[in-house]
Amino acid sequence: MASLKEKIAYGLGDMSTSMFWKIFSFYLPIFYSDVFGLPLSAAAMLMLVTRIWDAVSDPMMGVIADRTRSRRGKYRPYLLWMAVPFALAGCLLFTTPGWGASAKLVWAYGTYILMMTVYTAINVPYGAMLAVMTDDSDEKTVFSSYRMFFAYTGSFIALFAWEPLCAYFLDGQSGIVAEQTAWQHAMFVVSAACIILFVLCYRFTRERVDAGVSPSSIASDFRSLLRNRPWWVLTAAALCSNLFNTVRGGTVAYYFKYYIGDGASVEFVGLSFLFYAGLFLAVGEVCNMLGVACAVPVSRRLGKRGTMLACCALLAVLSAAFFYVPCTGGGFVVMLELQIAISVLTGIISPLIWSMYADVADYAAVRYGTASSGLIFSSGSMAQKFGGALAGWGVISLLDGFGLVPNAEAQTEAALLGLRLTMSWIPAVVAVVMGFVALCYPLGRRNAAVEEFV
Repeated sequence: MASLKEKIAYGLGDMSTSMFWKIFSFYLPIFYSDVFGLPLSAAAMLMLVTRIWDAVSDPMMGVIADRTRSRRGKYRPYLLWMAVPFALAGCLLFTTPGWGASAKLVWAYGTYILMMTVYTAINVPYGAMLAVMTDDSDEKTVFSSYRMFFAYTGSFIALFAWEPLCAYFLDGQSGIVAEQTAWQHAMFVVSAACIILFVLCYRFTRERVDAGVSPSSIASDFRSLLRNRPWWVLTAAALCSNLFNTVRGGTVAYYFKYYIGDGASVEFVGLSFLFYAGLFLAVGEVCNMLGVACAVPVSRRLGKRGTMLACCALLAVLSAAFFYVPCTGGGFVVMLELQIAISVLTGIISPLIWSMYADVADYAAVRYGTASSGLIFSSGSMAQKFGGALAGWGVISLLDGFGLVPNAEAQTEAALLGLRLTMSWIPAVVAVVMGFVALCYPLGRRNAAVEEFV
């Protein structure tokens, strides 16, 4: 049985990656269009095309990690080796060079590909660690819950502080150059915190299960992966989950800037708050943590698949309801209430998916005789990034199609309708698709590592 200190330390690893990931998912689209200065169409294409490399880098990193041998462990050393490159890549991503349009576009592609490559190099081994830290399925869910709890804690801190950090470094200055510098310096602060968190995760975790080095060839590992039905289903569900989260999250900054507007306030539980994107997103992260706390007891009662099905149904209904909320003081309260409920549900789903990947890895070891946890967990990272990429591309493309003009003082009715749809009906449809996918998941609690059932 792992200690509380180790569970917390494991969570600190995803706290670090989530601080970056949520800023990338929720603020990078508006950074590219409104700060960096890319046209909406170019920003959308950037976020889609760069995923082609991720289709190669994620499984490649999984194969490399599965075949790593060191005195520090199999997957754990990557936390130490890649912590500083991870932070530096994030700083470069939010750096705007004073170049011409074509050169800046090349810079954007280069830094985005670099960031996602380094992200893969640290996040795939981190996820695969779960399979070698314990061989108990329920304890994997506990570890996953700690992981997601701290992931949402990091996300809350980053999202709540991001706009104030940018404002602090802006220091009353105006102009696009000052804004670009402020965003860069804010990322310096977040990057420094990420290095510390990864070092702590490395220091206080251990690999207990000796998975060894995969005895099979790389080709054999890939063949067994492609025959693994639970892996296909779970990867599709993970993609939908991240697509749902990023469509909503990636729209929020635009939604508040162009639909709600500056200076809005909301009265909640007797207190008045400035109603801005960072607050809305940060409330969501707190409620994600509440959902994570509920994941273990709910899944023990309903099963992992049953829990996902129930959550997907509720997400579809609540997301669709968001479309009909008016842009008024009372409406803002309802928006927050819907955000709370939706975030609790997504918080329940997240640890279940990573725990189910560990079950799929056990299943592959028994059925196909492959020690390929890294390869299997890399698909989770790949699904996360593909979901984020598709969402980022889709959000920006939709807003461009509806006629949104970056930094314009007033937007057309069509552009505002596009914002409302991407916050409501579009994620609702994704939730329905995710529910149908989850219905096909074939592994149960008792036989996750032994056999399939229909």
